[in-house]
Amino acid sequence: MVEIRNLHKAFEGQQVLRGVDLQVAKGEILVIIGRSGGGKSVLLKHLMGLLKPDEGQIFIDGVDITQLRGRAFDQLRERFGVVFQGGALFDSLTAFENVAFPLREKTRLLEEAIREKTLTLLKQVGLADMGHKYPAEVSGGMRKRVALARALTMEPEIILFDEPTTGLDPIMVNAIHRLILDLHRRIGFTAVLVSHEIPEIFGLADRVAMLHHGVVVEAGTPEAIQFSANPVVRQFITGDPEGPIQPD
Repeated sequence: MVEIRNLHKAFEGQQVLRGVDLQVAKGEILVIIGRSGGGKSVLLKHLMGLLKPDEGQIFIDGVDITQLRGRAFDQLRERFGVVFQGGALFDSLTAFENVAFPLREKTRLLEEAIREKTLTLLKQVGLADMGHKYPAEVSGGMRKRVALARALTMEPEIILFDEPTTGLDPIMVNAIHRLILDLHRRIGFTAVLVSHEIPEIFGLADRVAMLHHGVVVEAGTPEAIQFSANPVVRQFITGDPEGPIQPD
């Protein structure tokens, strides 16, 4: 479904991505781990089309998106859903209105059909009775669930998650992971998820890839990553301050 080949990106002479190679199979959950500031979110922004690479290619279902422009690119982006780190909800809209927003902007559905679909989505994420609440009136975990419901409105084939559990307590982290896993089993989307939640992500991922110094140093099953012989991977997942990764 997704293939990244030799992706490079620099900002003001600072190399962030130095030749990323990565594949994501259709229907799998791939979790990208790595240090803060290591280029994980930059990589996601390339997948979203928010950034253009200095070098390299990104294929979505065989189509190189780095070569697309205009309407062709917009049509491909409609296959994506995105859950941003902070949720990126509209503060002036209720939970219901936030989820309904893409349907009102991008479809010609009648209001009754929009209402029915929005209520169904809110129910799927466990917020059936919270549609009238504004983002400031609900917990961080609820805001994340509203963002997830909104990402599902257009029935995307691929969903990108940029640290969807940042700032949540361990119980809520696991609750959000369980919700993502449950929705994935029911809907079957392909997911690329950036996260720092070690070891929680090992119960969520089909595969894990570690990004370090602008390249993928290892990718494999959660079991393979947990028992990796690579000293960089081992140090990161154990949190050991001693090793090849030096604190900034």
